[in-house]
Amino acid sequence: MAAESTARFSIARLLPQSVRWRTTLGATLVVAVVLLVAGAAVVGLLRANLIDGAQAQAELAAREVGAQLAAGTAPNKAEATEDDVLLQIGGPRGVLAESEDLTEAAMVLDFAGEPDGASSTDDDDDDDTEYAGTVEPEAAYETLDVPGEDGPFRFAAVTVTMPSGTQYVVYAGASLATQNKAVADAARYMLVALPGILLVVAVVTWLVTRRALRPVAAIRAELASITAGDLSRRVPEPPSRDEIGDLARTTNATLAQLESSVDRQRRFIADASHELRSPIATLRAQLEVGAAHPELLRPDGLLDDVVRLQRLATDLLLLARLDAGEGATAAPVDLTETVRETVARRAAADEFPVRLGVEEELGVNGIRGQLERVLGNLMDNAQRHARSTVAVTLRAEGRGVVLLVEDDGPGIPPERRASVFDRFVRLDDARSRDDGGAGLGLAIVRDVVAAHGGTVRLGESPLGGAAFRVDLPRASRA
Repeated sequence: MAAESTARFSIARLLPQSVRWRTTLGATLVVAVVLLVAGAAVVGLLRANLIDGAQAQAELAAREVGAQLAAGTAPNKAEATEDDVLLQIGGPRGVLAESEDLTEAAMVLDFAGEPDGASSTDDDDDDDTEYAGTVEPEAAYETLDVPGEDGPFRFAAVTVTMPSGTQYVVYAGASLATQNKAVADAARYMLVALPGILLVVAVVTWLVTRRALRPVAAIRAELASITAGDLSRRVPEPPSRDEIGDLARTTNATLAQLESSVDRQRRFIADASHELRSPIATLRAQLEVGAAHPELLRPDGLLDDVVRLQRLATDLLLLARLDAGEGATAAPVDLTETVRETVARRAAADEFPVRLGVEEELGVNGIRGQLERVLGNLMDNAQRHARSTVAVTLRAEGRGVVLLVEDDGPGIPPERRASVFDRFVRLDDARSRDDGGAGLGLAIVRDVVAAHGGTVRLGESPLGGAAFRVDLPRASRA
């Protein structure tokens, strides 16, 4: 078993490994098989046609002699027009006349059967009284070798029936030597031309394949030179609209996405480092002061900084998990109950009036904790900038669920609305954060909603402030 595996491995190593070699070898083998099959078919058809021609020649001569016998010509006086045809006339008592070549070969033809005879006088060579006989329409055929002759002969045999009942069998044979030579020459010419044809096919296939795969080599070389430090480079795109062109375009699109993702990660890391540096520096300064002067240590300030760090770390961890596609398994969530409980809990803690309007039994498939985080972040943003009113609405719309959070604050200019969902984004002073937030709340909203198959949009509220609209697919009822 091991020896067999080793043999297969060795054979596999001997086979061409490149696509160019495999394509050339495959195309050449296919053409070789096709040419051999086609050549065999052509030679077979040529041979059959030439044999049919010789057979027709022999039958024509046999019927010509048979017609002479039927008209009353004696067998020893009947002859064919063509000199190269062998003749033999058989009667009830044996061979009555034949060509000299057959006499020398001492060859008696009998494949058409023995003729019938009426009397002993009917077959006399000098009897010219028989006339108005009948040449039978059927003929018999046979290919036979004649001793002393070059090549086989194709014989045709016809039967002549005289009025007295006497029958003659006329055998005529046409040589197949010329036909066989023509077939052999045709086969030889084909075999001689086959290597040249296969060489041309191999060279053309090699050149065409090399030209077709040249862009692939360029793509591979460019990809090998691209490093993580420079993702702005792109592979060359051939002008052709074939699979290789599609590969190049797909590769460039993937590189563009990779570059964008790496840029976002770098900005994210830089922003996170900046956001972490400030509370850590403040916390360290307070601890150093407290170590030198315990009476100046403010525990409340330390606790605020620790809470801010904890909140920032939690937000960063959630965003990292969302980017990686990680998270708990989605399950049916009663969004109506979730919204009511979240609003009630926050209203009791913040003592901020919230106008609530929800429809009954609206459910989605998702993670309840993340959906609560979406509503909480939107309410944080609304309460931070509202003058007096925050409105939360939940309703069904088509096959989806719409969650709307509005405030009556200063709003957000249209030219700034597209960037509010970016990470670590700070808006103008009118909507600046006053609770130490890092600008990740709305980014978390966008990513969580996207992970749940929904969308979030920012518009203008009839109350005068901002209106955040979250669209989520509605869960089907069981």
